[in-house]
Amino acid sequence: MTVAQQQPTRFAQTSAGDRIAFELHGEPSARPGAVFVAGAGPFRAIDPTTTETARLAAEQGVQALVYDRLGRGDSPAEGDLTLERELAAMAAAIDAVGGAAVLVGHSSGCAIALAAADAGLPVTGLVLWEAPIGQFDGGAAGFERDFLRHLDAGDLEAAQREYMRDMPPEFLEQATRDPAWPHIVLGSRTYRADARALAWAEELPLAERLAAITVPVVVAVGEHTFPGMTETAEALQAAIPTAGFRVLPGAMHDWEPGPMADAIAAVARD
Repeated sequence: MTVAQQQPTRFAQTSAGDRIAFELHGEPSARPGAVFVAGAGPFRAIDPTTTETARLAAEQGVQALVYDRLGRGDSPAEGDLTLERELAAMAAAIDAVGGAAVLVGHSSGCAIALAAADAGLPVTGLVLWEAPIGQFDGGAAGFERDFLRHLDAGDLEAAQREYMRDMPPEFLEQATRDPAWPHIVLGSRTYRADARALAWAEELPLAERLAAITVPVVVAVGEHTFPGMTETAEALQAAIPTAGFRVLPGAMHDWEPGPMADAIAAVARD
């Protein structure tokens, strides 16, 4: 995979008083833009796949923005990183690409992207990669409650383990053996919005919850994916009249940049 040329870091102030760091790929005149919404964990410095995807989308005439979510990378933020603050950050990112954008969600970032569209942000389309909606034992409300109990008590390691409880067991095993585990644990404070968005998605029947979504949507999974991902994508397609389902090259919850850039560009031109 070609490594995307590093773009200068830019900054934007949000309506909630936070500052986000981002980079842009493509010409400022390109409309609409695309904004990538990371799930739990990733930020620009450790996520070359998203940066490369943004570069390839830019080659197809899309102005693509990759930002560090609140509390990650170059977007430091204190206090409770709520879904409302994340939506304000996303609104600032959308404004930076001209005031309207396709949102590209990864994992729990899909739920945040859906919440943004439901809240009336100027979203022109959605590309959702392996959304883990409806995949929690006992439901996402219980998952959110248990995760927040640890987070609010300040036990970040327990919060991190709780957040990963329904992921493939090897994910947690690999993470705890990683020398970066202490930094991974610190990142758990940035998952509050993810937990809220995932619980929000289940508070109503899916078709009712997503009734406000009328823009073009692609729900996608990798050729090699985990149990439940395909079923969720099919459920999202059924719930959103404007949605299509795609199987794209990818494995282990990650996409291949080229085909994903093609999908983004197609939605942006729709």
